[in-house]
Amino acid sequence: MIHPWVKAVVLDPSNGFNTDRTLTKSDVQKLVKLCVNRLLDSKNPSLDTIKMQVYFDMNYTSREEFLEEHHRVIESRLSSVSREITDSRACVREELESLYRKIVSYVLLRSGLGSPTDIKIVREATAALQSVFPQTELGTFLTLSKKDKERQLKELTMIVTGIRLFNRDCGKGGEGIDDLPAILQEAIPATTQHVDSQLEAVQDQAYRYTAILEKAAKNPLMSQELQPYMLREALYNVRQCEIFLQVILSDIITCAQEVEMMIKQLEAQLEQLKLTVKSKTAIPTSQVFPIFIALSNLWTSFQDETVLISILSNLTTHLEPFLGAHDLFFPEKVMQVLLDGVTVKTDVCRIKEHIEDKVNVADFKKVEWLFPETTANFDKLLIQYRGFCAYTFATTDGLLLPGNPSIGILKYKDKYYTFNTRDAAYSFAENPENYIDIIREKAKKNAELIQLLELHQQFETFIQYSQMKEVDKRYIKPITKCETGTQTDTHLLPPTIVRSYEWNEWELRRKAIKLANLRRKVTHSVQTDHSHMRRENYSQVYPSKDVGTQSMREGSSRVPRPQIYIAGLRGGQTKTTYGVKVNLTRAVDET
Repeated sequence: MIHPWVKAVVLDPSNGFNTDRTLTKSDVQKLVKLCVNRLLDSKNPSLDTIKMQVYFDMNYTSREEFLEEHHRVIESRLSSVSREITDSRACVREELESLYRKIVSYVLLRSGLGSPTDIKIVREATAALQSVFPQTELGTFLTLSKKDKERQLKELTMIVTGIRLFNRDCGKGGEGIDDLPAILQEAIPATTQHVDSQLEAVQDQAYRYTAILEKAAKNPLMSQELQPYMLREALYNVRQCEIFLQVILSDIITCAQEVEMMIKQLEAQLEQLKLTVKSKTAIPTSQVFPIFIALSNLWTSFQDETVLISILSNLTTHLEPFLGAHDLFFPEKVMQVLLDGVTVKTDVCRIKEHIEDKVNVADFKKVEWLFPETTANFDKLLIQYRGFCAYTFATTDGLLLPGNPSIGILKYKDKYYTFNTRDAAYSFAENPENYIDIIREKAKKNAELIQLLELHQQFETFIQYSQMKEVDKRYIKPITKCETGTQTDTHLLPPTIVRSYEWNEWELRRKAIKLANLRRKVTHSVQTDHSHMRRENYSQVYPSKDVGTQSMREGSSRVPRPQIYIAGLRGGQTKTTYGVKVNLTRAVDET
C-alpha cells in the first residue's frame, strides 16, 4: 500500500529527490514526512485516484486467476473432511456407518448442492450415493491408497451430483438445488445495467471536465482561474474509473456468453440422458456415468460464473467511494458556471469529426504510418498512453483527448501513437522525442498518470516484477498486409531411397545371426481339442507292404528243375576230347 505514495513523492521534481543515488538518513526522514502529509491531504482528487488504482490492483485479477483462487479455497476448506475419510481405519459396523455418513457430507459440501445438516437433502444424497456406491463397498475403498481414495471421492461427488440434477429435471428430487441458470440470466443483465449506468455517469463527467479544460487551454485567463479547482486531477480520476469499469464490463459480457453456451450444453446433456434412460430397467454404467460427470462439470461452471458475477459486482460497488470528491469540490452550481458557453462533446463525436482526415504517407520519409486497410491486427495494437492523443496531452498541460486511429497510427521505435487531429499527428511526427520527454515529466508530477497512461516501461525502477511481466505480454507487433506468391518445383529427381539399406554393420550381423538360427529350426505344430474343428487336418501314413514267412521245408509243388551236366570238357588221358552228357534231373514223382 505504501509503494504508490513513495513513488509519487520521489518522482515529483519539486521534492528534490535524486533517484540515481541511495537516499541518506535525512532524505528518508523528508520522504516519510512528505508521504504522511500527502496521505492526510483529503482535498486532492489525485489521492483518490491512487487509492483507486491500489484497490483495483489488489482485488482484480484475470478470469482464470479468479476461478483458480476460488477452487483453491474450496479445496482448502474440504481438506479436513477429506483427510478424516482417507485416514480412517474403520473396522466395526458403527465405524463403517460413521465413515459412510462422512462421505455423504463430503459429497454435499463439494458439490455445493444443499446443506449437509438438512435431513431431506442428506436422505436424497444418500440414496443417490447408495445406487452407485453401496455401503458394502467400503471394505474395498479402505484398501485403496490415499490418492486413489481422493480420486474416487471426487468421482463419486460428480456422479451423485449428476444423478441429483437429473432427478431434479425429472421432478423426482433436487431438494435444496438452486436454479443457477435462471438466477444467472437475471443477475447478469442487472449487473450489466448497474455497471453501464455507473460508466455512463463517469463518462458524462469526464466529457464535461474535458470541455472545460479544452476551453481553458485556449484562454490563459480562464486557465489561471481554474487552478484552485484541480480539474485536471479530477479528469484523471474519472478517466481511471472509466477504464476500470470498462474492464469489469468486458468480463461481465464474457460471463454472459459463457452462460448462454452452457445453458445449451446443459439442455443437450439432459435430453441425451433422458433418451438413454427411457423405458429401461437396467443401464450399463459406461453409458450413464460419463453423462452424469458432464452434468456435474457444467453445474460447477455455473457456480463459477455466479462467483465471478458476485466479485465483479462488488468491485463496481467499491469503486464508487473513490469518486466522492467530485460532489464535494465540483457541485452542480460550480459546473454550470464553468460550462457556460461550452459545448460538451463525447469521445465518439470527437472521433467522427475527423474520421475523414488521414495522414498523407508521402509527406513522411523517416517514420511509418499504419492504417486499418493495410494492417491485419490493427485493432489489437498496444497504443501508447492508452489511446489518448500524445500531442494534445503534452501541449495543453495534461488534457486527455481520445486519439483517432483512422487518421493513422504512428510507429516510432516499435511503439504506436494515435492523435485526435491530423495537425496533431504532423506536429508530433516532426519531433517525437520532445513530446515524449514532456509527458514523462508531467507523469513525475502526477504519479497516477503512470498507471493511467501505462507508462510503466519509462519508470521500470519503480515497477513491481509482476507488473513488468504484464507489460511484456501485452506487446503486439503489427502484421502488414501484402500479396505474395512463390512457386517451387518439387521432386525434380525420382526418389532413390533404398529401404533395405542398413548402414550399421552390427545390425547386419544381427540379421545374419537371426537367419542362421532360423535355418536350424524345425517347425512344430500342436492341435488341441478346441482347435481341431477350426482348420483342415492332415495325417501322413506309410503304405502297407507284403509280409512273407520262411520255413525250414519248402512246401510248394512244382516241376523238377532240369540238371544236365557235360563231363570230360577239360580233357583226359587222350589227346582227343570227348564230352559225355550226364542227366541228373530227378523224376517227377520224386519231387
